[in-house]
Amino acid sequence: MRTRVKICGLTRADEACTAARLGADAVGLVFHDASPRGVDVATARGIRSVLPPFVTVTALFMDAPEQRVRHVLDGVAIDLLQFHGGEDAAYCESFSRPYIKVVPMADGADPHALMARHPNAAGFVLDGHGAGEQGGSGRVFDWSSVPSSPERPIVLAGGLHPGNVAMAVRQANPWAVDVSSGVESAPGIKDARRMASFISEVQGVQDVRGNAAVD
Repeated sequence: MRTRVKICGLTRADEACTAARLGADAVGLVFHDASPRGVDVATARGIRSVLPPFVTVTALFMDAPEQRVRHVLDGVAIDLLQFHGGEDAAYCESFSRPYIKVVPMADGADPHALMARHPNAAGFVLDGHGAGEQGGSGRVFDWSSVPSSPERPIVLAGGLHPGNVAMAVRQANPWAVDVSSGVESAPGIKDARRMASFISEVQGVQDVRGNAAVD
């Protein structure tokens, strides 16, 4: 199975173009004012306008008022919603868009209970922050706690960078990996060489698996 790559917290159109050119399957736009990677609708629209086809644009929210989400959806062509807070299933489903729910995995949390409360989520992001904290903390959690046979796609996040993502993919075998601070030169500023290295490391695991299957 090919592991997808999402580059999250993009704030500049040129960096989004670079991420897509390097092979990112998805990009994340953060609509949370407390984040150093937060963007407004105008910036998000500019980023969206330069992306090629088949790159999924994800909008991230954390306990946002309903009108904030609808304002973004009215102003930007968003493919997927991502909810980081305590949002319940009714709220997440009220926008009639595919969504993924973030599961805080700090302190050895069991993801199954939260996953069960979102039966219509398209997938789940397992991140290293604690409940009530915003994502992007850069904290790694115990990858052995990732469900081995999930019913829906698992996106692995939390402290990933070019130096550990290959190990993470081999151990957790996620549907996708999600990186933000691990490919930055400063908060909100993505580094092209780090993005290239990160994506190459993920692809390298896939190449080894493919060769093993052929052998």
